[in-house]
Amino acid sequence: MLSLNLRDSRPIYEQVRDGLRRLIITGAIPPGDKLPSVRTLAGQLAINPNTIQRSYEALEREGYAYSVPGKGSFAALPQDVTEKRRRELFGQLDAVVQELVYLGMGRAEIAKRCMDEGKEETQ
Repeated sequence: MLSLNLRDSRPIYEQVRDGLRRLIITGAIPPGDKLPSVRTLAGQLAINPNTIQRSYEALEREGYAYSVPGKGSFAALPQDVTEKRRRELFGQLDAVVQELVYLGMGRAEIAKRCMDEGKEETQ
């Protein structure tokens, strides 16, 4: 399900958060499905449960998950992702596009790449 890279400079909670986010986005964890319990995932990854809890809280703040008291955490529906997260992602996209233009890539080529990526998602 998830794997950690101990050589990665990012904190472990961010690696867990990003891994779970990727599983939710790709549909490996469908919307509405229960995420592994904090203790179960901590045991599987051999890390502190507080680290998993921190990852789950971050996913909830971003809108990718929600919790039900006494039941656990669940993958959110795509429309539940917050506007704040969309703005963050567009900010990152703007920075990447700016750097690609600086490195000599044409705007038309960048736009085509974005359009091709979108086509893969819908097929």
